[in-house]
Amino acid sequence: MADSLHRCAWCGTDPLYVAYHDEEWGVPEYDARALWEKLVLDGFQAGLAWITILRKREGMRDAFHGFDPEIIARYGEADIERLLGDARIIRSRAKINSAIKGARIWLEMRDNGEDFSAWLWSFVGGTPFQHEGGPRPTQTPESVAMARALKQRGFTFCGPVIVYAFMQAVGMVNDHDLNCLRHAPTRAMARS
Repeated sequence: MADSLHRCAWCGTDPLYVAYHDEEWGVPEYDARALWEKLVLDGFQAGLAWITILRKREGMRDAFHGFDPEIIARYGEADIERLLGDARIIRSRAKINSAIKGARIWLEMRDNGEDFSAWLWSFVGGTPFQHEGGPRPTQTPESVAMARALKQRGFTFCGPVIVYAFMQAVGMVNDHDLNCLRHAPTRAMARS
């Protein structure tokens, strides 16, 4: 009997990709710390396939202290060297430094009373955009605006293409195919 469940073609048959597609991709995320973690992971993906990040994600969470901005913001050269020697992560000094800088910016925003989640969600008016068919873009005016605003704050590895992938991942955009088994459930998760 043929599999009657349709998924977005990009996830293929790799069990890790299928689980990510079925359980995470496109699910609206509103937690400020979780959003920052996903932004960092998308930055680490720059120049790589997302499956590489998925395969290293648990090791990265462990190596980066659960992506706790309070801890990462205090990282010094010894921590950077420790991370550069850790085969469980993407060992790029520039990307590691970007995560540290991003943690400091995240804390600064929080300490100034800014809600990172509300700020990011403001770029889509607080409600996920819904894919209505046709090809998916690689960037949108909203991802360009968000990337520009992130860079103005000092974040790095956050160009409009990376930011659009982030927006898809965290459910700011429901880019599941219309006939995908996850399109309607993900659409129903959107806050109005």
